[in-house]
Amino acid sequence: MKKSIYLLALFFTATMLGQVHTDSSDLDSQNRINSTHNLPSGINGSAVTLGAYGEMLYNQPEGDNGELDVQRLVLLLGYRFNDKTQFFTEIELEHVEEIYVEQAFVNYNVANNVYLRGGLMLVPMGIINEHHEPTTFNGVERPEMDNVIVPTTWRELGVGVSGKLNTISLGYQAYIFNGFKSTEFNGDGGVSGFLKGENGLRGGRQKGIKSTVDSPTLSTKLDYYGIPGLKIGFATYFGKTQAADDIETLEGANIGIAMYGLDARYAYERFTARGQFVYASLSDTDKYNTLANRDLGSALQGYYVEGAFNLLPTTKEQKLYAFARYENYNTHADTAGNLTKNKAYDRTDLTTGLSYHIAPGVVLKADYQFRDNALSGDDVKNRLNLGIGVWF
Repeated sequence: MKKSIYLLALFFTATMLGQVHTDSSDLDSQNRINSTHNLPSGINGSAVTLGAYGEMLYNQPEGDNGELDVQRLVLLLGYRFNDKTQFFTEIELEHVEEIYVEQAFVNYNVANNVYLRGGLMLVPMGIINEHHEPTTFNGVERPEMDNVIVPTTWRELGVGVSGKLNTISLGYQAYIFNGFKSTEFNGDGGVSGFLKGENGLRGGRQKGIKSTVDSPTLSTKLDYYGIPGLKIGFATYFGKTQAADDIETLEGANIGIAMYGLDARYAYERFTARGQFVYASLSDTDKYNTLANRDLGSALQGYYVEGAFNLLPTTKEQKLYAFARYENYNTHADTAGNLTKNKAYDRTDLTTGLSYHIAPGVVLKADYQFRDNALSGDDVKNRLNLGIGVWF
């Protein structure tokens, strides 16, 4: 199996580098944008813009009851004050009971292809964190490494700059954010830790909810789009976690984070491919685990490769993509101190299925996931997934 996966990855890489023709599908890897980028034009010239995306899913683990869920419904709103200044926001309902503000920021055009931004924004790491609308990716569920390594949907409050240097085919983003929340005192006088081995940094996302900030973090991304059909991204994130005022001076209350991400997307006629690698080095995790009684790893690592082919002619509006994705994600890629690596956290998923775009903005999805981890004898259930996704 491993040899087959490696050959598959080499095939994708060779194809992505060898073909230089312009993509003819609506999944153009160079021009693909996320929801908020659609908003400045307005509705029929109006300053107010409106959109939405949503996902309704069915998950059936092998041998267990299936689950039906309106996983998310997101309302997109924007307002154009003038040609230079816009406001964007996304209001998200998860599982019909939880309400979040996913994005809320002001965008100001200071010069040609140069924008200043401030507010609640997505951290530009990987592909899915910025481009997670259901019609933009294959698979009913988002890649699992984007949940536990990146972790999607990762957004924080901050300010920064974005833009393009078209002469060298380079897009750029740079932001200063608040960081992950690490620790706080609980009601019993002990310490609660938000970060743990199973899903790494995910529990520390503050999401703009009365976010505490001790020291700022720096997030950057570069995207190269000089080869038709191909887009390559490189992202970084540096800083420390944030602890509450009354605990930040304790040894182990915070950890340091250095995260790096490399991603690529390619499209040629009826074929598309994408791949991603993310690595995060965490410092002082041994002290953090002692203080908060946690099992946080000192390194997180994940990657995936995916290929898809449209089974319908390019002349048709509808598209039917058959795809396969292999991913490996390990939240105990390394550990510090006396913490032993938990092999159950070294996980692999092979996902294969169909994405049927019945109209622009509407997709029907079906896939089957072969799931495993490195712990001998551990029973990880395979899973059947079905879904409906919309985006307008």
